[in-house]
Amino acid sequence: MKERIPQLAGHDVLIIGDLMLDHYLIGTVDRISPEAPVPVVAVTREESLLGGAGNVARNIAALGGLPTLITVAGEDEHAICLGGHCDQANINLRVHRIPTRPTTVKTRIIAHNQQVVRVDKEHTDPLDPADYDVLLKMIRDELPGRKVIILSDYGKGLLSREFMTRFNALIAALPQRPMILVDPKTRNYDLYGGVDLLTPNAKEASEGAHLPVNSREEIIAAGQAIFDRLSCKHLLITLGGQGMALFDTRDKVYHIPTFARKVFDVTGAGDTVIATLALGLASDLDLLTSCVFANYAAGIVVGQIGAAVATLDELVEAARNLPEPDISTWHN
Repeated sequence: MKERIPQLAGHDVLIIGDLMLDHYLIGTVDRISPEAPVPVVAVTREESLLGGAGNVARNIAALGGLPTLITVAGEDEHAICLGGHCDQANINLRVHRIPTRPTTVKTRIIAHNQQVVRVDKEHTDPLDPADYDVLLKMIRDELPGRKVIILSDYGKGLLSREFMTRFNALIAALPQRPMILVDPKTRNYDLYGGVDLLTPNAKEASEGAHLPVNSREEIIAAGQAIFDRLSCKHLLITLGGQGMALFDTRDKVYHIPTFARKVFDVTGAGDTVIATLALGLASDLDLLTSCVFANYAAGIVVGQIGAAVATLDELVEAARNLPEPDISTWHN
């Protein structure tokens, strides 16, 4: 299996979803403001990164894949910044600029390695029908020959009922259906009916099933409830330190233990999982092997600070140094 990791490189994945700019103001706090009982942050450094669907695309590129990202943004300096980041990361960006809709920006103010406050600039209403017309034409142009499509839903308005209805019609008209992978947003669960693979974390699975997910039995019951609700083909619930539960079918469940040696920051781990999974499937690996590779990759990024990515070399090194996965059958 380890010898198959280089097989991930060179395959294309189409990502459709909410692009955002992760903006960081980093500094120190030496005093409290005389105007209000709040800390005064003296900024010493400013950074920005691709966020949302952009981070999914960045992970695919870091693993040697060929990501195409279709999204929307505003007519502002933040959209220009995102375009520069995509160029640097070798992401093929196809973006519909909407003058009346600001680019989504999350600004985190950090002092002494602690987040002081986060400021969000966003517009989360669904797009206008005319904007969906432009977006769906972009998607139609990119569909031929695609094996895997990721829908990256961060709840910023792109993935709506109208979008999913029109998108599903496009997919149904194709001579060969690609696999549709969804990183879900809880409030949009009912939009994902019939997708090939859903990748919620434990909290999202619990909210989607309206059930707890603390024990093995509860995780299995919650997963089966999601199958009943959505009629998806497969389900992967990421469980943090407990690893992953892969529902190959409603009643066939595997458990993959975590490979993380140290956990410093889980930011972006879900993006890494779905990116690695998509590349594995695009390179004709089976679902279980793709999940194992995704688990290796997630173990790499949670050992770093911030929204990190796993490279192909790091993935090979992790597989070489870590033990073979002890995959168990939870339910069959």
